Amino acid sequence: MADPPTGPPEDINKISFWMPGNYMRTVQRTPESYQACKDIMACMKDRAHVERQYAHQLTEWSNKWKAITETRPLYGSLLRAWQCFFSSTERLSALHTSVSQSLVSEDGERIRSWQKETFPRKMFCGFRESHDLATAFSRAQKPWEKRLKKLEKARAAYHKSCQKEQSAQEKESQAKHNAKLSESKLSKIQQAREKATQERSKARDRYEKVLEDVTGFAPRYMEEMESVFDQSQEEERKRISFLKQAFLSIHRHLDITNNESIKTVYSELHHTLMSISEPDDLRWWKNNHGPGMPTDWPKLEEWNPPIKKQKPGKKPKVHRGTEEKAVMIGGVRVRALYNYTGEETDELSFKAGEEFLKVEEEDDQGWCWGVKEGGVEGFYPANYVLPVK
Repeated sequence: MADPPTGPPEDINKISFWMPGNYMRTVQRTPESYQACKDIMACMKDRAHVERQYAHQLTEWSNKWKAITETRPLYGSLLRAWQCFFSSTERLSALHTSVSQSLVSEDGERIRSWQKETFPRKMFCGFRESHDLATAFSRAQKPWEKRLKKLEKARAAYHKSCQKEQSAQEKESQAKHNAKLSESKLSKIQQAREKATQERSKARDRYEKVLEDVTGFAPRYMEEMESVFDQSQEEERKRISFLKQAFLSIHRHLDITNNESIKTVYSELHHTLMSISEPDDLRWWKNNHGPGMPTDWPKLEEWNPPIKKQKPGKKPKVHRGTEEKAVMIGGVRVRALYNYTGEETDELSFKAGEEFLKVEEEDDQGWCWGVKEGGVEGFYPANYVLPVK
């Protein structure tokens, strides 16, 4: 329930559009609309930030728990259902990111471009529309304002003459009841009252004539003022119409309940959840971790002698007298990089840092023939030594 008024009612003429200067509220509507556009853009920019932050938080949540699910003991359709929450969340994150971008790049830019075209500025005079409206209203109201001033002057004169007449009448009444007052003084008082009555009558006539002029001019004044006001209303109608469409566009971006992509995300999530199958999951576990797993049951195995495997890259034993070798005259002195213990009788053994002669080049299997001091010779891995510089 509204609170009762606490003060005297405001004079309607002080706020009426028809009174001088009160058209400025309509003129001021233009810069206020311009500011409203800035506020709307700032408001939607903040909402875009909220959408962007929400999208980021959705992604962080998905990444965190997606990694955790990989270490948990769920399996089969139940695991796929749990993981579907994360894939659907990532899609929702992308959609909210798209909403954020649309609010700024589409809706924000649309309002900004329209604002720039709709509110052209006039040098040193603010907005052109405000200046034109103020000029048109002032031009239409100027004759009316002059008549109102004249009327106010005539009204004040008439009321002053009424006051003088009343004062004269009071003096005449007092004089008639004063027996000591001479006839000459009484006559002067009566003449003053008659003069005051005549002046009041003349002032009233002037007041009525000015009022008649004002009343007669009122229709023309109203027509001209309404014409300018209608221009202002038309510009405001265009602004309201545009902002209505802009708000509908913002609503379309924010209303994810009607977004087909959102519906698809939750529809697919629901389908995945409904596809959880107890028999399928239990069958999978049985076949991968239970009695359904294949196995080699114990059976008689005959003994086979082990086959000695030749070391990878080892040069087959060949009688040195039957194979042509790339013999190096004098040999090349090499130093061992690592320890090596020969596993067969035709291999050299040495320690890291030991030096000996390489007398044959490396074969295609990576082995060289070397000779140590004392005449001990044999194969060794070529990559175990480096030439001595």
